[in-house]
Amino acid sequence: MDLFRKKEINLNHTSEMKKELKTSDLIMLGIGAIIGTGIFVVTGVAANQNAGPALSLSFVLAAIVVILSGLSFAEFASRVPVIGGPYAYLYVVFGEFAAWLTGWLLIGEFLLAVSSVASGWSGYVQGFIESLGFGLPTALTGGYNPANGTYIDLIAVLVVIFVTYVVSLEAKKALRLNNMMVYVKFGIIALFIIVGIFFVKPENWQPFTPFGFEGVLDGAALVFFAFLGFDAVAMAAEEVKNPQKDVPRGIIGSILIATVLYIIVTLILTGIVPYTELGVNDPVAFAMRYVGHGTVGAIIAVGAILTLLTVTISMMYSLARLLFAVSKDGLLPQFMTEIDKKHRTPKKATYAAGIAALFFAGFFPLNILAELTNIMALAYLMLVSLGLLKLRKMFGKPKAGEFKVPLVPILPIISILSCLVLMSRLQAVTWLVFAITMVIGLVIYFGYGYKHSKMNTEK
Repeated sequence: MDLFRKKEINLNHTSEMKKELKTSDLIMLGIGAIIGTGIFVVTGVAANQNAGPALSLSFVLAAIVVILSGLSFAEFASRVPVIGGPYAYLYVVFGEFAAWLTGWLLIGEFLLAVSSVASGWSGYVQGFIESLGFGLPTALTGGYNPANGTYIDLIAVLVVIFVTYVVSLEAKKALRLNNMMVYVKFGIIALFIIVGIFFVKPENWQPFTPFGFEGVLDGAALVFFAFLGFDAVAMAAEEVKNPQKDVPRGIIGSILIATVLYIIVTLILTGIVPYTELGVNDPVAFAMRYVGHGTVGAIIAVGAILTLLTVTISMMYSLARLLFAVSKDGLLPQFMTEIDKKHRTPKKATYAAGIAALFFAGFFPLNILAELTNIMALAYLMLVSLGLLKLRKMFGKPKAGEFKVPLVPILPIISILSCLVLMSRLQAVTWLVFAITMVIGLVIYFGYGYKHSKMNTEK
C-alpha cells in the first residue's frame, strides 16, 4: 500500500469549465465568503465573554494567523493553479494520503460553514417574520430537538435549496448575485461606521483587557471563524483567466479588506456599547438601537439577512468544486465529476453538496460546530504551511511572475506554531468531536478511496 503516491499536475491541460473570472471577481468571492456571521454575530459574544474591548487585538492576532496561511496559499495557487485548492497542492508535495486528509478537513469546513450560516440566517428571518406578527409552527423552527418541540429548520432548508440552485448555474451568474450582495454588505457596514463613530465613548474601552491576554487569545480562537472563506478563492482556479496572478491577488486582497473592516467595526462597537452588554446575537444592529437609532438598526438587520446569503453562496460554490476535484481523482464516487453541458458547471457535485448541507442545516442544532469548523480549518492550514516547505524543497523558488512567500522557512514555521496556539485554546469536547470526524475520514479513504483512486490505473 503506497500512501504517499504523488500526483503530477499538468498545467497545460484544458478544462471543460469556462475561464471567465478576474481578480475583481475573486476578491468579491473571498469577501462574500469571509464577511458574514463574523462581523454580524460573533463580535458581540466574543467581546462579552472573551476579550472585552481588546477584541480588536483578537482580530489582529487571528488576522496574522490567516495572513501567514494566506501567503502559503497564494504561492501554491500561483505555482499549482488547478481546482481543488489545498487538496490538490498537497497531492503534489506529500502524496495521496495527506491530500485526502486535507480534502476531508476542507469538506468538513465548507459543509459546516454552509449549514451553520443557513441556520443563523434562519434565526434572523424568523425574528423578522415574528416582528411582523407572523410565525412558523414550533416544530419547523429549529434542528431536531424533541425536548424543545423542534424537528426541522424549514427556512434553513429552503435557503440551502435556493443557494444550491444558484451555484448550479454558470459561475459568472452565481457570482453576479454574490457581488451584488457584497455591495449591500459594504453599504450597511459603512452605515454603521458613519453613524456609530459619533456615539463612541472612550471610557467604554476601559478596562481594555478585562480578561487579560488569555482572553485576547481565547477571543482570537473564536473569531478565527470570522476569517474562514478566503480559501474559497483557490477553489475557482480552473475558471480564472490568469490564475498565476489573479488567484494570489484575490486571496491576499480579500483577507486585507476583511481585516481592516473587522478592526474598525470592533473598535466602534465596543466604544458605543459596554462589552458587558454585548452578549446578543445581533450586536451591530443592537448598538444602533442602544443609542436610539432603531431605524438604522432595522436597516442593518435586514441588510445582514440579505448579505448572509453571500457566505452560503461562496461556501457552497467552493464545496461543490472541492467534491468535483476529489471525485476526479477517484477518492469519492465518479458521478460527481460530470459537467453540465448547458452551464458547464459540476451540477451533480453541487447537488450532492446541497443535499449534505440541507441535512445538517435542517436537522442539527449547530452550537459547537463553529469551534469544530475552526479546528478543522487550523489543522489543514498547518498542512498547507508544511506543504510550502516541501514545495520549495522539491521545485525550488518561484519563477518570474509567480507569487513568492518571503522569509521561507521562517514565516511558514511561525504560521504552523500560531495555528497550534489557537487550537490549544479550543474546548476538550471540540477535540473529541474532531478526532471522531477524522476517524470517519480514515474509514472512507481505506474503505473506498484508496481502492478507487485514479493513481491505481496510472502505475
